[in-house]
Amino acid sequence: MPAETIDADYIPSESEPFMNERQRDYFRRKLLAWKDDILRESRETLAALQNENENLPDLADRASSETDRSIELRARDRQRKLISKIEAALGRLDDGSYGYCEETGEPISLKRLNARPIATLSIEAQERHERREKVYRDP
Repeated sequence: MPAETIDADYIPSESEPFMNERQRDYFRRKLLAWKDDILRESRETLAALQNENENLPDLADRASSETDRSIELRARDRQRKLISKIEAALGRLDDGSYGYCEETGEPISLKRLNARPIATLSIEAQERHERREKVYRDP
């Protein structure tokens, strides 16, 4: 992709053809930046956990430290799963299916993609999915 495809302040708009080269480049950059941020935070967490080799004598302090560590590791696990969703979105950009609802094949709104660049369903399809999930989840 040519680096000059988009300006730094470019935001996709409904007035241009859907998923044109500029929009694809915009979302690719957005996804890659998000992935880089997650990986950087993960490296920082790992470094902090390795440096946090304290032997806390107080039981309450040790329990608090273990709870904090557990919460941090759960957050990192969620972000690891998010990276796989980002990778899948990048794959959809490569194969041309990015930005289209998996259920209906219709374009996902640019507003939704901008807010949630890994979205695979349109708002309407997502709402239907969540209603079905709620019906099957409730006793």
